[in-house]
Amino acid sequence: MTTRELQDKIIQLKKEKDICILAHAYQSQDIWEIADYIGDSYGLSLQAEKASQKNILMCGVRFMAETVKLLNPEKNVFLTQPLASCPMAMQITRETVEKLREENPDHAVVAYINTTADLKCAVDVVVTSSSAVRIIQNMPQKKILFVPDCNLGRWIESQCPDKEFKFFEGGCPTHLRNTIDDVLFAKALHPNAQLLVHPECRPEVTEMADYAGSTTGIMKYAEQSEAGEFIIGTENSIVQHLQFACPDKKFYPLSIRTICPNMRVTTLPDVYRVIAGEDGEEIRLSDEVMEQAVRPIREMIRLGD
Repeated sequence: MTTRELQDKIIQLKKEKDICILAHAYQSQDIWEIADYIGDSYGLSLQAEKASQKNILMCGVRFMAETVKLLNPEKNVFLTQPLASCPMAMQITRETVEKLREENPDHAVVAYINTTADLKCAVDVVVTSSSAVRIIQNMPQKKILFVPDCNLGRWIESQCPDKEFKFFEGGCPTHLRNTIDDVLFAKALHPNAQLLVHPECRPEVTEMADYAGSTTGIMKYAEQSEAGEFIIGTENSIVQHLQFACPDKKFYPLSIRTICPNMRVTTLPDVYRVIAGEDGEEIRLSDEVMEQAVRPIREMIRLGD
């Protein structure tokens, strides 16, 4: 069976079974082409709220499917590939956050959305890479304890000079693979290219960038820029997606090592098997988690208005 034939079967079945397919930006191009919505984890959750379908299929990692379920409790939410987790989300537990809160009672606890639903029960506000600066600036608290990604946290700190930050020393293994040597090598190869990076990268990498921002922000910047060449410092799937979106421009990976195996584990045949009712995992959360974990997400939405 060809890719196109499999895609046609998926498109037919998702209509018959009332399924909305969400694909994170780091999914492969063949999955993008059969998705109803593409974006970051938070944006996909909001799209799920708007979707008329009763069943939601997440092509991404577990915490993303959990976030969709938290914001859409009445819908059936499925994770396409049960093995797809997020190493950063697993670096810190709810118990660790509760201990940190006890040690820092005068700090508001802010969690990156790349965390488990259980952990979100123990924080005050959830943020995304695109909304974090705005959300934290709008918070009345002056002291912030940010978990788990310290690189993203320090990037936010640089833009919120009136806030006082403490960090949990966690981070994204994929983005941490990008080094200053990679930057120097890529710039030597492509001296006319602009460097676009995700703020989960090391601070010394982010400081060298022409633009730092979320994955969707990087793509929007590249699409709208008058520049013709770009070095992309995020998951390498974005290089390919931008090549499709902007065939008149050139895109280069910052490093060949910037690959997330957890995102890449989901395949087009996986999507087909889930829609056919043969595989996948339905996301089920306890009543306690459903009630408590959505609170900091709703607070993010309120502060972002």
